[in-house]
Parts: sequence; structure tokens; C-alpha cells
Amino acid sequence: MSEGDCTTLGDLVTEPEVEALVRGICFKTGPPRAVGVELEWIVHEPHRPRVPLPPERLDAAYAALRALPLRSALTVEPGGQLELSSLPAATLTDCVSAMRADLTAVRTALRGHGFVLSGHGTDPWRPPRRVLHQPRYDALEASLDRAGPAGRSMMCSSASVQVCLDAGYEEPGPLGHGRRWRLAHLLGAVLVAAFANSPLLYGRSTGWRSTRQLLWERIDVGRSGAPPLDGEPRETWVRHVLDAPVMCVRTDSGPWQVPEDLTFREWVRGGAPRPPTRSDLDYHLTTLFPPVRPRGHLELRMIDAQPGDDGWLVPLAVTTALFDDPEASETAYRAVKPLAERAGSMPAPHNPLWRDAARLGLTDPELREAATACFTAALDALPRIGADRDVRQAVADFTHRYVVRGRCPADDVLDLLPASAQGSPAQGRTVRS
Repeated sequence: MSEGDCTTLGDLVTEPEVEALVRGICFKTGPPRAVGVELEWIVHEPHRPRVPLPPERLDAAYAALRALPLRSALTVEPGGQLELSSLPAATLTDCVSAMRADLTAVRTALRGHGFVLSGHGTDPWRPPRRVLHQPRYDALEASLDRAGPAGRSMMCSSASVQVCLDAGYEEPGPLGHGRRWRLAHLLGAVLVAAFANSPLLYGRSTGWRSTRQLLWERIDVGRSGAPPLDGEPRETWVRHVLDAPVMCVRTDSGPWQVPEDLTFREWVRGGAPRPPTRSDLDYHLTTLFPPVRPRGHLELRMIDAQPGDDGWLVPLAVTTALFDDPEASETAYRAVKPLAERAGSMPAPHNPLWRDAARLGLTDPELREAATACFTAALDALPRIGADRDVRQAVADFTHRYVVRGRCPADDVLDLLPASAQGSPAQGRTVRS
């Protein structure tokens, strides 16, 4: 079905049906077996990163990429960022090997069109400029604009490493879905701090090590926030989905409607501007962007894009080890559990813990202590989950270069920043940082 085909969206849904569908769709429990990764990249000309992307050349380059025999799904973000999403892999090694091969092919093809990929959590050079004009992104922009201009920067100027892992067992324990859900939201702040790599926006320091995370915090909590952690994950997520704002009501022709202050629960109960269908529910789920999104598996969305050709494999390996090795998972949970007090009752990322992680990185002593324990546990676990020597060495190098020294990749960027780029954030007027 194309984005405009809305006359055959499927059966109408009632509120109890929505609840049952969300429970069944979003948490598929069982033994953790698969791992995946989604990589977003900033695209630019190699020696002129500040130049806006020429649409015609960009279209030609992406057409060439779509003709490649990739194993990953290739998509384009609203500002022209490139995303590669791996298939679920049986092992970490399989996932890394497949993504490396696809990235090699993509980089080679892009060079032929005069473009390169860079790993930054936010575009450090250019203001947001949308190159995709589709009904979905028109509606998303209109919806996000109501909370301020941070949404446009998120859409067009941000990039991430997203790690996808199975939800876990139905039963309690280190690999149970309830424990993994809670671990994801507490460990998430540690991952934000350790991998922060977006201190710049529009060529100047913002005062935050992860400006990308700052942008997410500035977006409406109903769109970017997590549900409370004080309940059974399925039930809290069901309530979150129903009480989240509807981004758009799709139509057969013309602009999609962008309702204001309409939750999905209210839409189901009221039936206006038209009764919602199963397809509308499926679409609604794709418009929610919490830091941990349940999609049958768990999608961890809080990690900035990383520098270098292979920087992405470190957060992938660390996160996989801490979730899928029982011993490492238990160690990580004990290390991050004390952080819950700093998070308080506010959901991530709109709480003091996540805010400090984004602003301070690992200069925060408590986050540094937790990160050191977690990275040490991951290093011990990587041989047990079959990680090859290159992956283990990359994690060890990152741990010694950053974690044990209380640093993150953003600190390297700030060290090289000229004095002219220091001072008051140029972005202060737009993200209110």
C-alpha cells in the first residue's frame, strides 16, 4: 500500500482490540537469539562538508545504492542522512560481518558520486534542510513544530547507532523480558554518556556532549518519552501507545491531517475525523520514538553515531554482550540499578539522569563508575558470545581510550575546537539549550 492509499486500510478497531494487538505485536518473548543494528550516517562532500546536498546528485547517488546487492535495508532520512538496517543475525559476528560488507559497497558507490559518510550524532556543519518531501515527513514536521524547532533538527541533522535485541524470556531472571526492559532504560543513560558524539551544531559547541539527545528531550514527551518503569512492560506500553498523540490521519489525496491534542485512545473512542483501523494502529506505532522501542524485539535508540569506519561496532558489541550474556547482564544490572534514584519518576529521556548523561558524558563520576563496570563486564563476556578478535580489540581500545579516563568521543571533538567556536551555543535560540 502506498502512503496515499487510505481507502482500504483494513478493519476498524475497538479499544480492547488495540490493547490486545499491542500486547501481541510489541513484546515477543523467548530465548534471546538474534541481534541487529541500524546505522544512520551524515552524508556530505569530502572536502566541502558545509555545502548543502545537491538534490539531483543525491538522488542519483541513492538510486545507484538501491541497485547494489545489499543484505541490509537502505533508507533515506528527511535531511538526506543514509540509514542501513541489518537483517536479524544469529550471532554478533554474523551481524558485524554483514554490515561491514554492505558499508564497503555503499562507501565505494558513494565515492563515485562525490559523497562520503561521516559518523556524528548531529550534523556539525549545516543547518537542518529537508530533502524528502513526502506526506509522512510533512505531517511529522508540522506535528513536531508545535513543541519548538528542535524537531526539525532531529529530523534533518541527527544520526544514530540503534541496537536491536530480542525481548527476552517470559520468565523472570537476567534474560527475562521484564529485567531486560528495565535494564535498557537505566543502561541507556550510560550508553548516552559513553558514546556521546554530538557536541556541535551549526559549527559551534552547544554545551552538551550529546546534542542529539538534547534534541530528543526537547520534543514532546508523548512522542519521544518512555512509559513509566513501575509496572509490567506490556501493560505500561499499551497505555503509552493509547495515550500518545496521533501524529497524522492519512488521507487518499492532499495533505494528511495533523490533529492537535488527539490521543489514539480518544481517536478510537470518538471516531473522528474518521474511525481508526488496524493499519492506523500499525502506523501510529511507527510515529512513537522513545529511547527503547518495543517492536517484537527491543530497539535501543539512544546511541549517537560513532566516528570512524568501524566505530559503530563498539556500541553494538558492548550492548549485545550486556544483554545476552547472563553473567554480564547481571553485573550490568547491579551497576546501573543505583542510577534509578537519579532518574526519579520521570520517564527517559526527560529526567535528570538522562539529561546529565547527555550534557556531562563520563565526566559525571557516577556514570563513569557504572560505565567502567559495564564495559569491563562486556569485555569479559565477548569471548563467551563468540566475538572475534577484531571486535574484542575495538571494545578494549575504546574502554581504555575513553571509559577509564572519563571521556567520550565528544571530548575529542571539543579538544580540537578553535576558540572562535566556543562560547554561547549558536543553537541556543532553536533548541533552548
